[in-house]
Amino acid sequence: MQAPKDMYSAPSDINAILTREARQLAARLLETADRKGLNIATAESCTGGLLSTILTDVPGVSHCFECGFVVYSDSAKSRLLGISPELLEIHGAVSKPVAIEMAEKALERCKAQAALSITGFAGPGGAGDEEGLVHFAVARDSQMTVHREEHFGPSGRDRIRTDALQTGLQLLAHSVEAA
Repeated sequence: MQAPKDMYSAPSDINAILTREARQLAARLLETADRKGLNIATAESCTGGLLSTILTDVPGVSHCFECGFVVYSDSAKSRLLGISPELLEIHGAVSKPVAIEMAEKALERCKAQAALSITGFAGPGGAGDEEGLVHFAVARDSQMTVHREEHFGPSGRDRIRTDALQTGLQLLAHSVEAA
């Protein structure tokens, strides 16, 4: 079945989302992780694998990327990461508790020392969804998990995913640099 024309927009331009700036940030992040002997894991929802893509695109240091979970649905969050359905029911998938749990569960399931999660509404949202609301969390071995909430506004899926990718990379880079 084909989507109605008014619900469909042009496909994303991957090069517009994976900007030069984001690629440079990913390269610096991985170079730092490599120097420090750290491996990275990801758990992403609204970015749909873009974070994993950019981290595996960097030649020479992509080996620091241990694994990535693309968990778009609540069911996938539960099955693949072990997020409790009760947590999802109570707080919703786009929430601080779920972002924190996603990062911590990704860290538990991978041989990594740092994990980043991203969950949000890239838009258009359903009733009660705030387009542009994105939650991030960075989990590290033996450290308190860091959370960040951003309100990017209703700027469209590509812009929100670009901003989420950039913000997530910056958070992870800061955590890895502090290691």
